[in-house]
Amino acid sequence: MKDITYIGEPVSDAATFKLLPFDMQSFMLQNNGLVAYFGGLHIRGCCKEPLWHSIRETWDGPNAFWRNYRNVKRSDLPFAEDAVGNQFLLRRGEVIFLDAETGEIQPLGVNFTGFIEGVQRFPDKALDLGPVGQFMEYGALLQPGELLAIYPPVCVKSEDESFELTRMPTEVRLHSLAHLYKQIVKLKPGQQIRLRKDY
Repeated sequence: MKDITYIGEPVSDAATFKLLPFDMQSFMLQNNGLVAYFGGLHIRGCCKEPLWHSIRETWDGPNAFWRNYRNVKRSDLPFAEDAVGNQFLLRRGEVIFLDAETGEIQPLGVNFTGFIEGVQRFPDKALDLGPVGQFMEYGALLQPGELLAIYPPVCVKSEDESFELTRMPTEVRLHSLAHLYKQIVKLKPGQQIRLRKDY
């Protein structure tokens, strides 16, 4: 992968490592997770620290995705995310995409190895790298442990097509996305939600 800004330390969470499929274990032994494409893709690792890089934290921690999103199962393995906080999870060997704003999921029809190969060959198609490129045009660069917030959210229709990009700590961004999702799923026909820039 290109434009790597972070590589995880060697595996320190052996309990989680043992639960991974063999192809993912092989990947983790070479690189225990990484951040590539200047933040366009974050593959989590089997580590105890930092928490933003920990598979265990997002799989079974207090803010695990299955606790916040009704379409995510407890067994779904949240191994990666894109620059804005959308998630890639492994479900029964197949990678699925979770839209973190709406909670909608989409099977991608590949296993972990196929996902990695697809990203390496066609990163612009496999990932939405547009926000990262635009952020870099401002002369800024995402740091490890940060995600981009988009305002207004992508799922919101707006007459003005312009939007703002702000970087924030990963845990803050994921909390904001989960909060937005919970507001959306509670909406009744004709109801509206009030958005803040931090959701």
